[in-house]
Amino acid sequence: MFKKIFKFQSVRFCMLWIFAALVCSAFIGCKDDFEGEEYIANRAYDLEIPEDFPALAFERDKNPVTVNGVALGKKLFYEGRLSHNNTISCGFCHIQENAFTHHGHPVSHGIDNRLGIRNAPPIQNMAFLSNFTWDGVSHDLDERSLVPITTDFEMDSSMPEVVGKLNTDANYKKLFKAAFGDENITGERVLKAISQFMAAMVSADSKYDRVLKGKTAFTAEENEGYKLFRTNCASCHSGALFTDESFRNTGMYYNTQYNDRGRYRVTLDWNDNMKFRVPSLRNVEYTAPYMHDGRFTTLEAVLNFYSDLVENQPNLDPLLKKDGHIGISMNAMEKQYIIVFLKTLSDQNFITNKAFAE
Repeated sequence: MFKKIFKFQSVRFCMLWIFAALVCSAFIGCKDDFEGEEYIANRAYDLEIPEDFPALAFERDKNPVTVNGVALGKKLFYEGRLSHNNTISCGFCHIQENAFTHHGHPVSHGIDNRLGIRNAPPIQNMAFLSNFTWDGVSHDLDERSLVPITTDFEMDSSMPEVVGKLNTDANYKKLFKAAFGDENITGERVLKAISQFMAAMVSADSKYDRVLKGKTAFTAEENEGYKLFRTNCASCHSGALFTDESFRNTGMYYNTQYNDRGRYRVTLDWNDNMKFRVPSLRNVEYTAPYMHDGRFTTLEAVLNFYSDLVENQPNLDPLLKKDGHIGISMNAMEKQYIIVFLKTLSDQNFITNKAFAE
């Protein structure tokens, strides 16, 4: 009798074990090993959209942001094989600790140490922006990476060359399958994956943001700087992104070394001579040097320019011609207060976020 019961219990246990194994395998069948971690195919990435930010400009219906797409984009962002000689990646000029700018270099340094003509802009909150370059030539984040990949003084490669290299890597085939459903590696998919990663780079956790949420308060100096900023700077550096994305001539002298006339290069309209896109000031503490050609190494130098060195050019922005004064009237103490405020726009969590690190 006991033998029968034991035999029945054993059979029952085996059946339960087999059932559990089948259930487990069903779940495991949807998973795989991805860079040492499990992934779930086609799972949407939880893209952060801060309440006070503008609406998303990134077209997710055209390029859905997924966990695997962002992970692939991150790997490609730091991939040297995107350049002709396999040495230059996106991350070479866009360094996380500097809010993804090329710290210390006035302009970008590319393949064989070739120099570009412009300062590498930060990569943050790009999913909310409509333009991504100093002259506004780029409007589509899905296509933005094509320019540095193919420009001779940056990566000096081509999409066929990049795709050819990646196709020799079995791991990349696996990653593209995880992100896009099959192993087909195309130039379009390379660009879309990189743009998914860039779209995920949201910076919205500065002291300024926490003050808005009532979680902390400005010091007296920060509050004074905020008031001065709103009076002197916020006409252009407006909204949650601290840029109105306009193109303005701010009275900077023409730099013959780089032969860059800004927006004029795109429109060929002389009214756009020396007009450059108003940059975001988020994380500005980390993004030196400043201006389109990195001509100023400190925030003090930037404010000194606006107070004393603005050139009265024919198409100088009207905001810099107030009350018969060229530039912005600020004394030394006011400049220091403004800088104190600007540092409240620093998002240390973004700078150290391991999700974006190489």
